Amino acid sequence: MDNIKISTVQFENRSDDKAYNLAIIREYAAKASEQGAHAVAFHECSITGYTFARHLTKEQMLELSEFIPEGESIRALQKIAATYNIVVLAGLFEKDREDKIYKAYVCVGKDGLIANHRKIHPFINPHITPGNKYTVFEINGWKCGILICYDNNIIENVRATRLLGAEVIFMPHVTMCTPSTRPGAGFVDPKLWYNRVNDPTSLRVEFDGLKGRAWLMKWLPARAYDNAIYVVFSNPIGMDDDQLKNGCSMIVDPFGDVIAECRALDNDMVSATLTKEKLIQAGGNRYIKARRPELYGSILGQSHNSEQKVVWMKNP
Repeated sequence: MDNIKISTVQFENRSDDKAYNLAIIREYAAKASEQGAHAVAFHECSITGYTFARHLTKEQMLELSEFIPEGESIRALQKIAATYNIVVLAGLFEKDREDKIYKAYVCVGKDGLIANHRKIHPFINPHITPGNKYTVFEINGWKCGILICYDNNIIENVRATRLLGAEVIFMPHVTMCTPSTRPGAGFVDPKLWYNRVNDPTSLRVEFDGLKGRAWLMKWLPARAYDNAIYVVFSNPIGMDDDQLKNGCSMIVDPFGDVIAECRALDNDMVSATLTKEKLIQAGGNRYIKARRPELYGSILGQSHNSEQKVVWMKNP
């Protein structure tokens, strides 16, 4: 297939309420299908909720997590995919038979699980095991990859997924509006969210400024541009536990241009048609061909002790 149409969604999930979150996923899968989309993407842990998990014990995490592919949420996604003839991508916590816990993001079609990516750089709960491989698969003849939130901040992960053949990378997040050492960063007051009907301007200023979208636009388009890929970014809006998130789910093309973006201060969805010709026309395609790995292969691959610190987490 030369072209593929993909939708990305922002919505306010409920913590530990799979039935509610899956109902929203069903609603937007139906809307995406009506618009002719072949796939619809939701944010990180869109099925389970995310930020609340920082408080959970291992026993509570195991109770929340599911086996993949036989878990109830995968079966629910398969039913949604079959009902609306659309591929669905969503996130949840996974467990295995050895009681290891992972942050998972799955791609599910009408016939069942297509792909499962385990987050390589998890941090929300100390009992989560990091994933140890990249994920590349096909949707309607397009090579796709998945990298979850922090995975995308390590640029080698994006380049590696691209070199494995990905033309589209789904980048589900729960991000922005948290403190860091970066100037202008910080939480956004939840009162602005609850007063958004009366005063949308004050909320929009916070959401679009350096706490939110302005930070995202420093790096997200670069991931697409440098690698000549389409990026499908999904992020929640509204309250996620006690933290306010700003949505702006979007699709970025291989030129680094935003071709569709959610702008409502509410649940929202946008769709875009992806064309193969942009993959070839984009400058990143030429840059990848011009690489000289003999110069830096041993440098990039040298031994390194991974250290991950998240400033807003008190006990990362």
